[in-house]
Amino acid sequence: MSKFRKEFSGIDLSSRIDPSLSRAINEVSLSRRGLMKMLAAGAAVGSGLIGFPEQVLAAETPVMGGKLRAAMANASATDTLDPAKASNSGDYVRQCMFYNGLTELDKQLAPQPALAQSIESADGQTWRIVLRPGVTFHDGKSLSAQDVVYSLSRHKDPAVGSTAITLASQFKAITAVSPTEVQLVLASPNYDLPSLLATNAFMIIQDGTNTFSKAIGTGPFVCQEFSPGVRAVGVKNKNYWKPGLPRLDEVELLGVTDPAARVNALMSGDLHMVSTLSAGDVKRLKQAGRFGILESKSGMYSNLIIRTDRQPGNNADFVLAMKYLQPRAMVVKTVMQGLGDVANDTPVPPWHPMFNKDLPQRPLDIEKARFHLKKAGLAGAKAEIITTPNIEGAVEGGQLLQQVGRSAGINFQVRRVPYDGYWSTHWMKDPIGYGSVNPRPTLDMLFSQFYVSDAPWNESGWRNPQFDQLVVAARGERDQARRKQMYGDMQALIYAHCGTLIPAFISSQDGFSNKVKGVEPWPSGMMMGYRFHEFAWLAA
Repeated sequence: MSKFRKEFSGIDLSSRIDPSLSRAINEVSLSRRGLMKMLAAGAAVGSGLIGFPEQVLAAETPVMGGKLRAAMANASATDTLDPAKASNSGDYVRQCMFYNGLTELDKQLAPQPALAQSIESADGQTWRIVLRPGVTFHDGKSLSAQDVVYSLSRHKDPAVGSTAITLASQFKAITAVSPTEVQLVLASPNYDLPSLLATNAFMIIQDGTNTFSKAIGTGPFVCQEFSPGVRAVGVKNKNYWKPGLPRLDEVELLGVTDPAARVNALMSGDLHMVSTLSAGDVKRLKQAGRFGILESKSGMYSNLIIRTDRQPGNNADFVLAMKYLQPRAMVVKTVMQGLGDVANDTPVPPWHPMFNKDLPQRPLDIEKARFHLKKAGLAGAKAEIITTPNIEGAVEGGQLLQQVGRSAGINFQVRRVPYDGYWSTHWMKDPIGYGSVNPRPTLDMLFSQFYVSDAPWNESGWRNPQFDQLVVAARGERDQARRKQMYGDMQALIYAHCGTLIPAFISSQDGFSNKVKGVEPWPSGMMMGYRFHEFAWLAA
């Protein structure tokens, strides 16, 4: 656990930010390499920026068969095939290989029927779910209403340890009306239910399943091998309910946490597709000329987490000072090489229809940060920021804070820790550290999982009864104008009071060999919303 203590002897409170650093931040003129040199030397230099065009894919006739090898950026002994416990992109991709949900999201983030042939409600509270006929699990058993009842109900059991327990608390009653029909009654209306049921957590498993060494689902691939932290292998489900899919005979999914190793393996031909490219990786692959890039605009972000239930984050002025120390434009233009959007400490991206455009964009303001630090009684203090390399922008973001923090009257010590074990040892435990959040299909889901008081991933320990009430009220509001106002009010509360600082939204960057066809950007997440394997094919 990092420690926080006052240290008045090491800071000149009358100091100002280094002129070259100030110019670089305000003009956003550094290259990423220049930024790293500046961070190492404590001074800034100017350079150019690099941007890349979107990948254009020609329509071609799909080729059936072949084995595709892909790598995700995360891997650990906690990797799981249990939809209830999935918590990272590697888990999500694996589970999309082997399972299906009742609904799924299309390229416009609209829910579409999947295992449910239809899902209807007159009041948003009582829902009738009719199952698609002729669907079988990998072992030949037919899909039934009891499988759905079991799959949804288990999330309400605390012993399961579901990441979706807060979302599932809305499920008041789940009943098998017939072998092909389920009635789902909610505690209160929620017109986002079809989108909620499209998330990985609510994928359907067989009634009574309680072990997950293998995955027996209805998905496009049958699980042949699963080694947590290493790889998963799936072979084509010849009885898949979607005609013509999947096109591949086999998919091998590996976990490769080292960014350079992933890109090198792609360039050497050992891998066909990799997730989570940096701006430098994108440049390298573009120059090689034999690879494509999936740039998906999404609500993905890396955030600086300040725990508000302990020092120093339990002081509101310290949190506000930290918000004024964020060099947001520089993070987007330099660290991310323009592959993202400036954020404003709320998790709603500027292109989202519910975005609150009335919130003033918070600037980098050293004087305001200095004022709030002094008001908090923390001028001249020392604090530790925990970073890890595999969270996009975390290391550079921490080092930038270290630079600008000195001029505001605070000494930050940046400690880089290994990615292995980061989520269990550091995330949501350190007073100041970084997190990474994948996109969610609805704001209700995002707020319910990360911001309400009892959220399982309430990263900053923030509690606000007004916010909690608004989340519940917005679920049952059918009028879109009133709903937008509610979500705008929720964003205002996060902006003013929450301890999670979001400097930028990150465009997801995935790389693939020019032999891989049929893939395209999806806003629901990296690697085609985690479902690339269902649609991809290999050129002959």
